[in-house]
Amino acid sequence: EVQLQASGGGLVQAGGSLRLSCTTSGFTFDDYAISWFRRAPGKEREWVSCISKYEGTTHYVDSVKGRFTISSDNAKKTVYLQMNDLKPADTAKYYCAREQKWCSGKESMHNSWGRGTQVTVSS
Repeated sequence: EVQLQASGGGLVQAGGSLRLSCTTSGFTFDDYAISWFRRAPGKEREWVSCISKYEGTTHYVDSVKGRFTISSDNAKKTVYLQMNDLKPADTAKYYCAREQKWCSGKESMHNSWGRGTQVTVSS
């Protein structure tokens, strides 16, 4: 069974940092791209970042460039999102999801999702 589980969220002051983890199992890790999405109350899911193990690339939404870094530990089949200089606008539930091969940034291309982890950034 394909599984993805996000963890590492919590409460943090503006300007602080958190590292999220997405542990995966049940599929060949290097054949896929893993994305982070987030959803704030009253808003649609927003694509945040992606790492393609297939082509070795990373991508970010403009609002987090320079602050967030996506990486992976291939042996552990885990994707991380290091979030620095957090802002109240980053407050959301963060999800990791899987798509085939390339990073598209499109929610519809992701066919496997994990449970989210809450990130709350106070002013």
